Order: sequence, then structure tokens, then C-alpha cells
Amino acid sequence: MFMLNDVDAAYIAGLFDGEGSITYKQYMRRRKGKNKAYPTWNIQMEISMTEYSIMVWLLEVLGCGSVNKRPPHKTSMGKKMQYRWRCSHRDAYYVCCLIWPYAHIKLPKIQKIIEHYASKKLEENNVINLNEYKIRKDMIKK
Repeated sequence: MFMLNDVDAAYIAGLFDGEGSITYKQYMRRRKGKNKAYPTWNIQMEISMTEYSIMVWLLEVLGCGSVNKRPPHKTSMGKKMQYRWRCSHRDAYYVCCLIWPYAHIKLPKIQKIIEHYASKKLEENNVINLNEYKIRKDMIKK
């Protein structure tokens, strides 16, 4: 597993505390044409800001997530372009494990995400090696 140095992990935790958003919510979802609803989890982390270089740095250092542009509204003259780094589900779990010791404001939601994945049944066939997962994910994208 990739390890961050303490300074970078603390800086990223501070970014999440100040500029970030963490969603940990379960809702019921219905399929088209079906009456029965099933539970679905929405687990994601994101940071929005106008400084593009920080978003690229996050992407490189963490090795997960994506960066998207969010242009200002037509009515907001003089506003800067906003950039959003976002990750979800197991990538969010990975980031939470890295920044957990340094988080303050977002700590309760970070702990919920860690507990959510830590409580999963860890059978030999169900354990995922994060490095192998990322390599497979990159190969599929190509």
C-alpha cells in the first residue's frame, strides 16, 4: 500500500477540513419497471477550489480520483474557474485511511467510511489488494 509522508497527509486532511466535502449516505433505489427498491450507498469525497495546481498535486500524490472543471455561471462576472477533485467508494476508503490521524472537522464521516469497509467480511476470496486493483483499473481504461 502506498504511504504518504506525515506532512502531505496532514496538509490533505487540512484541505478536506477546510475546502472538502465527504458524503456517507444510504438511500433506496428502484430499477425501471420494478417495484422492489434496494439499498445503495453513496460514499464520496471531493474538494473544490480555484487553484488547479493543488488539484493536480492531489491526483498525483494520492493516485486516485479525478479532476474536473466547473466553469462559473454566466451571471457571475469576474469569477474564476473552479476545479473539483473527487473520488468514491473504495478510493474514498483508501484516502480516509491515509488522512484519519490528522483530520478534525470531517473526522466523524471519515470514521464512518473506515468502519463501513472495515466491517465487511474479509474472506480470502473477498480481500482486494489495492495495488493490484489500481493496475487492473488502469489497464481497463487503456
